[in-house]
Amino acid sequence: MKFSNILSTAVVGAITFSFVACEDSLSAGGSLVANETTIVLDSTFTVMGLPEANPSVRSRTVLQLLGRIDAAGYGDFSSDIVCQYMPASKIDTAGVKREYIDSVKLVLSVYKGGFAGDSVAPMGLSVHYLNKQLPTTLNSDFDPSGYYDQTPVGSTSYSGLMDGYPYVGTDTEGSMYKNIYVDLPVQLGRDLYDRFLSSPQTFSTPQEFAKWFPGLYIANTFGSGRVTRISNNSILVYYHSVHKIGTAEEPRDTTLQHVGSYMGVTPEVYTNNNISYRMAEDLKAMAEAGEPILVAPIGYDVDFTFPAREILNRYQASSGSLALVNSLTFTLPVEEIKNDYGLTPPPYVLMVKKSKKDEFFSKMQVNDNVDSFYASYNSTTKSYTFSSMLNYINDIIKKGSVEAEDEEFVICPVLVSYFPANSSSSYYSYYYGYNTTSQTVSSITPYVTEPVMGKLDFDNAKIKFSFSKQTL
Repeated sequence: MKFSNILSTAVVGAITFSFVACEDSLSAGGSLVANETTIVLDSTFTVMGLPEANPSVRSRTVLQLLGRIDAAGYGDFSSDIVCQYMPASKIDTAGVKREYIDSVKLVLSVYKGGFAGDSVAPMGLSVHYLNKQLPTTLNSDFDPSGYYDQTPVGSTSYSGLMDGYPYVGTDTEGSMYKNIYVDLPVQLGRDLYDRFLSSPQTFSTPQEFAKWFPGLYIANTFGSGRVTRISNNSILVYYHSVHKIGTAEEPRDTTLQHVGSYMGVTPEVYTNNNISYRMAEDLKAMAEAGEPILVAPIGYDVDFTFPAREILNRYQASSGSLALVNSLTFTLPVEEIKNDYGLTPPPYVLMVKKSKKDEFFSKMQVNDNVDSFYASYNSTTKSYTFSSMLNYINDIIKKGSVEAEDEEFVICPVLVSYFPANSSSSYYSYYYGYNTTSQTVSSITPYVTEPVMGKLDFDNAKIKFSFSKQTL
């Protein structure tokens, strides 16, 4: 066991202790040092991990995946969508008749760069009405068969090229996002109009609305080479209204054109990515050989034992009667796995006690830095660093013992979203999780943003534990 000791006799006051040393009157040129402070740093711990199959995740999210890729080194991945809708609380009826409903469109918005794969590959999709309400528990292996009408009510083809609005306030060429438009039956808009007039309570809650309109199934119909991340899903109704203008002697009509966003996917309604994945044989062989690989959205997590008992034993043996823990960090390198679509390691990973994992996601928790921690991928050092483990080890030191569940952890890819620091960053940080300003985590969910993978390098992992001890 190797220790790095730094002895300080002149700057004891720089570290806070639970007492203040008494001081006698001093003569010029003389001093009395009543105690010594030693900072102990131990980084000799080792750890190893093993892959753990993860064939299904809770994929309820406002971020929807649509498409298919077959990537050498990764495998064949596809995803389609089932979704309910949050209704508008009010529908415009002023000067509007049901026959004034002109058209209805499904609009799927894709943020710039919101895909994995080839931007120009032609892809097709079809839209189907759900014929019954979705179950309250949805996982990525959900089979929508029997929940939707086989006859599509709309279809289109699309690419990943940007054709939306330009960036606001900059000279940057290109588009911020693109919209995929799908024509839906005009009857849907007229049914919405009729329902609002006859039963406005239908629009009071998403639960009531789903009883009348269960939602949509959106399927990939042709094409391979791209999985698209849909960040906004809404249904627009285009209509016109007729109003009387002019004078009593010379009345005349005027027609106004309108568009209303009458339904949209929000966090309050059920949305699910129905994922199918056939893993590449090379990747499967790595897992079968025990190599600690992360593959998501479904595939493999990594189980490992964190050496909490060993850390506690060394602390108890060396700390003495007065000690203060300074830090505990865990840095874990990750290697990219070769593939032909440029798939990278996940941008965030969660380290959670294995006994707490299911509860963490089912109750939509965030990291508490005792049972769960998260780390972001550092593309420069190609590693994850869990730097907020102080509360975890202090909790163990306070207990004075270590249970098996205190050491058994699982690492899994996640999406971390943040409360925005300002309104301009709210859209991107909420849907994509990439943080530039805010430090407050709003949610941690299973990573269903796009295909990712990486191999964790436990051989070069580094656990650093430091504490200060005082000798009277």
